[in-house]
Amino acid sequence: MNKAQVKATDRAIVVGVGLKTEPTSEIKENLLELEELVRAAGGEVVGALIQTLPQWNPATLIGTGKVDEVKEMVQSSGANLVVVDHQLSGVQARNLELSIGVKVLDRNQLILDIFALRAQTFEGKLQVELAQLMDQLPRMVGAWMESLSRQGGGIGTRGPGETALENDRRRIREKISLVRSKLESVRKNRAQHRQSRRRHEIPSFALIGYTNSGKSSLLNRLTGAQVLAKNQVFATLDPTTRKIFLPDGPPSVVTDTVGFIRKLPTQLIEAFKATLEESSEADVLIHVVDLSSPNMKRQIEVVEKLIEEFGWQDKKIIHVFNKVDAAPPERQFQVKGYPRVFVSALTGQGMEQLKKLMCDVISEIQTDVELYFPRTDEHRIFDLTRDTKIVRREPGSEGTICVVQMTPSMISKWKDYLVK
Repeated sequence: MNKAQVKATDRAIVVGVGLKTEPTSEIKENLLELEELVRAAGGEVVGALIQTLPQWNPATLIGTGKVDEVKEMVQSSGANLVVVDHQLSGVQARNLELSIGVKVLDRNQLILDIFALRAQTFEGKLQVELAQLMDQLPRMVGAWMESLSRQGGGIGTRGPGETALENDRRRIREKISLVRSKLESVRKNRAQHRQSRRRHEIPSFALIGYTNSGKSSLLNRLTGAQVLAKNQVFATLDPTTRKIFLPDGPPSVVTDTVGFIRKLPTQLIEAFKATLEESSEADVLIHVVDLSSPNMKRQIEVVEKLIEEFGWQDKKIIHVFNKVDAAPPERQFQVKGYPRVFVSALTGQGMEQLKKLMCDVISEIQTDVELYFPRTDEHRIFDLTRDTKIVRREPGSEGTICVVQMTPSMISKWKDYLVK
C-alpha cells in the first residue's frame, strides 16, 4: 500500500485549470472543491491560482508563465506541495516538479490519498490499494525518463533502463492481479449475503449521493445505526447494511455506500465495483442531496450521470433533500419534478414522510395476491406476517384466505397457497 502523500504539515498551493470553452464559474467551483479535498487529506491551503487555456500544454499541462507564477507563490508562501485540479501524465508531473521544486499531485492522486486515509476494513484497504496501483502504472514512464537521462544518453544506455522499467511494471501488474483475486473472494462473500436476503425476500434500499451529502447521518437516523458520520468528504468507504422497520411495510434493509464526486477517477470506479454492486442490487435507490450546498444542481447532475453510467436509470429512485435545517428556505422551490422529500438527518425533520415514501415505493413494486391456507396449514400465516403485510384476512370453515402484498419472487416462495 502506498503511504499517504499528503501530511498534516503540508502547506499546499491549489491550481484550477480549464479550457477557454468551459465557464469560468465552473472552474472556480471546482477549485473550491479541490481546496476542500486538500483539507480532507489533512493539508492546509496557503494559496490558489486559476488558468484558462486555449489548449493543454503537453509538457506541463499549464502554460510556462503560469508555472513561473506557481513557483514564485510556493517560495513566498513556504508551500511544500502543489495540487492541480486535472489529471497529469507522469511526464507532466515530473516536469512541474523539476520547474517548481516541490511535490506536485493531481486531483486523482489527492482523492486516492483521502481514500487511503479513510479505508478501515480489509476490503476497503484492498480497493484503495488496487486503485493506487492502477493509477501508478500509466505514470511510470515519466518517472523513469529521469533515471534514464542520468545515464548520459546515447547508444548502449537504453537497454538497462527499459528493462528496469518493464521489471517494475511487471511487478505492479502481478500485484494488481493478486489484489484483484483477493477482492473477488470478498465480492463472492458479499454476493452470498445478498442471495440470502433475496431468499428471504427482504426489500432493499441503497443510499447514494454526492460525497458529504449526509448519507451516513441519514442511515443512523433511519435505522438507529452507529455509523461514523462526519462533515467531510468520503467519510464512508465501506458499505454498511442495517435493518429498518417501516411503519406500514415489511422489514427492509438500507445500505450506505461510498459517495460520488465530479470526475471520480476511473480506477476508483473499477476498484470499488464490489461496493457499488450493493447499490446495483438494491430494489430502490435513495438519492441523498445536500440542499444547503451552493453547488446543489451540479452535484445532482454528477450523480445522475453516474447513475446512467452504471445502468441504474430503470430503478425506482427516491430523492431526499437533506440538511433542510441549514438551507435557505427558497432553495426548496428550486426543486421540481420527481418523488422527493425534504429532511434533516441532524434534527429528524421529515423522517416520517421519508419512511412513508419508502413504504409507498415498496408497495408499488408489490402486487396484491390472495393466498388460501387450509386448516392444517394455518400455522404458516405466522411466517407470512414476518415476510409481508397482510391486507385482509377472511376466516372460513375449511381454512383462511389472506390478501397480501408481494413482490414477484415472494409470490414464487408462497406459490403453493396461491388462489388460482
